[in-house]
Amino acid sequence: MKDLMIGNKAVARGIYESGCTVISSYPGTPSTEITEYAADYTDMHCEWAPNEKVALEVAFGASLAGARAACAMKHVGMNVAADPLFTLSYTGVNGGLVICVADDPGMHSSQNEQDSRHYAVSAKVPMLEPADSMECKEFAKAAFELSERFDTPVMLRLCTRIAHAQSLVELGEREVKENIKYEKNGAKFIMMPGNAKKRHPIVEARTAAIAQYAEDCPFNRIEGEGKMGIITSGTCYQYVKEVFGDDVKILKLGIVNPLPEKLIKDFAASVEKLYVVEELDPVIETHCRNLGIKLDGGKDMFPPIGEFSQQFIASAFGKAANECVDASVGEIPMRPPVMCAGCPHRGIFFTLSKYKINVLGDIGCYTLGAQAPLAAIDSTLCMGASISGLHGFNLAGGEDMEKKSVAVIGDSTFLHSGVTGLINIAYNATNSTVIILDNSITGMTGHQQNPATGMNLRGEPASKIDLEALCRAVGIERVRVVDPYNLKECADAIKEELAVSEPSVIISRRPCVLLKTVKAKKPLVIAETDCRGCKACMKLGCPAISMKNGKAKVDATLCVGCGVCKQLCAFDAIKDGEEK
Repeated sequence: MKDLMIGNKAVARGIYESGCTVISSYPGTPSTEITEYAADYTDMHCEWAPNEKVALEVAFGASLAGARAACAMKHVGMNVAADPLFTLSYTGVNGGLVICVADDPGMHSSQNEQDSRHYAVSAKVPMLEPADSMECKEFAKAAFELSERFDTPVMLRLCTRIAHAQSLVELGEREVKENIKYEKNGAKFIMMPGNAKKRHPIVEARTAAIAQYAEDCPFNRIEGEGKMGIITSGTCYQYVKEVFGDDVKILKLGIVNPLPEKLIKDFAASVEKLYVVEELDPVIETHCRNLGIKLDGGKDMFPPIGEFSQQFIASAFGKAANECVDASVGEIPMRPPVMCAGCPHRGIFFTLSKYKINVLGDIGCYTLGAQAPLAAIDSTLCMGASISGLHGFNLAGGEDMEKKSVAVIGDSTFLHSGVTGLINIAYNATNSTVIILDNSITGMTGHQQNPATGMNLRGEPASKIDLEALCRAVGIERVRVVDPYNLKECADAIKEELAVSEPSVIISRRPCVLLKTVKAKKPLVIAETDCRGCKACMKLGCPAISMKNGKAKVDATLCVGCGVCKQLCAFDAIKDGEEK
């Protein structure tokens, strides 16, 4: 039986067929759907963890108990999970352990372009890279076998195009394995210095053994004929095939760490010209050059920036793009993302912008508060950095800075890695004001539950963190809740908390308007006779409001009747609609 699947769904299927028992992840585009699709299989335990470090540690615990386990994350999530990853390389596994990481060349939904192959190289763990959905499924299954065969965690690397592109997948049956018996082994699993020193040589020997395995493993293959050779992997393999077909000789690498030596040398010797085509960093190219192989093209032709395309590769080789691509479309106008109409964060950001407050931002859909006309965010670094950054900002800036600076962070991001920054503020006592934007969901990645929503991954009732109690428990005495649809309430809270001489937290609480449980109101309407065309309502940057013939106009297909714009109209020209 075959099914059309995106790569992420195929990975989930491979995890299921392998007999995996436990999956713990934190959502992050483009990896999120792996765990969501895995949750459709009720005979696996699937969960959202508070962050990627916790997720990998959960997977380690399940592996230690002898079960097959997995976790999934995006490339920047790998940074969070790096601490356990590097030591996991030393301990090895009991049951198979697979780490799915999805890179985002082109930064479609990320703050950097990061090449996760470097983690595999540095941590000295094997990494597989599929090039289509069928390989996503098969490589996921194979990763568990390799993990147990070589006593190592195995990384499975996807990228946005592989994760979200569809192709046919041949389905198989789930093969349930009994847990491998757990036996106490302190020398292997207790990584104090004395034990770790003895494990390091084992890691090096394992890396050499896997490199030897890579010489003739089923993941690496040679295709096509010709005097020109191309070494490639993943998405780039698909582009190369679309441009050249079988007219060139291709070495497709499915295991991208450790890389084989003899296979690559023999391939290089079989062609007259040799190129390496890989997105982002020159990982394969560097390996080839270290082997003394002369290349006719690599990063001098293909920059370490952005994602490639069929047209880009064809152009680099001075070749016309394949007819299957319509190159006549031309440049498509950019449409920058904006916060949704009725977004509960808009009121807070409007207030912060109005009073010219310095705002250290964080990772989430609320980062769009940086866009004009609000332009209400000064910095965005990584998950949780807004709170820690505010502490340092205020330490260096002194009292004047404390009185006009805040941090903003979402509820999921706060629980991911923001709470430790708040502990630091309380413990080291800066007069810092933190605004938690609680929209009752993990919004940016598509509405996943988190420990503050009261539901688990499958939508079942779960314990719900009381954010107010948590903030007080870490030492913040001033904690208050505001409705972001009430501009006066927001302004009063921000001004009052900035004026006090102690740390404080404002929780801006209203659920995301896109949640199915949120009931929208009738769209607002403009009384044209009262509208003076002052454009005060336009300062919100709401996509439901525009100007036409000198008058404000509300798009009834977008407006949810939140009423924030009404509070800006000095002429009462914006009227309520009726309740739906």
